[in-house]
Amino acid sequence: MSENIVILMIGVSTFLGALGLIALLWGVKTGQFDDQSKFIDAARYDGEEELRDAVMMENKKKARLKKKEEEKEKNYMPPD
Repeated sequence: MSENIVILMIGVSTFLGALGLIALLWGVKTGQFDDQSKFIDAARYDGEEELRDAVMMENKKKARLKKKEEEKEKNYMPPD
């Protein structure tokens, strides 16, 4: 193979590797991989009672977040 072909192949593979790295970093930054508990919960909560407990915990979490946002709106002060 000629030198030019090898240099072209190295350049293209480096470019594609960098593109893949940028896509991975973008995915991590935007939270594409944040479903941490999906598979763990599937194994942990496989009984009916455990599923009810999981739903109850999820509802409590949502209520806490809603309450926190309501307090934030209640204490809102416009900038000067």
